[in-house]
Amino acid sequence: QLQASGGGLVQAGGSLRISCAASGHTFNHYATGWFRQAPGKEREFVAAINLSGDVMGYGDSAQGRFTIHRDNFKNTVYLQMNSLKPEDTAVYYCAAATRKGLEISDDFLYTAWGQGTLVTVSS
Repeated sequence: QLQASGGGLVQAGGSLRISCAASGHTFNHYATGWFRQAPGKEREFVAAINLSGDVMGYGDSAQGRFTIHRDNFKNTVYLQMNSLKPEDTAVYYCAAATRKGLEISDDFLYTAWGQGTLVTVSS
């Protein structure tokens, strides 16, 4: 199971760190990714990291502002978000990648999803 948490309301320009905790059965995944979905928009890839802690990629919107990292002792993956903008407002989901593919940003690779945590950035 994946449990996302840490969302909330933050002012534009502020920072927020959200977490994705894995618990229960250790499934055969090789990476954890963050996606987001804003109202009325398609789901968007944000970032992904492998089990060793190597960053596998960032989405265009996250480049230079967001950092993904993990703590394997806590079985938790974090997304540190800085310089937040109102357009970052979305439900953020973490997911586990079990399928292999060409692009880590392809949501087809992810077969286990957390419930999402809402991030709201006010202007």
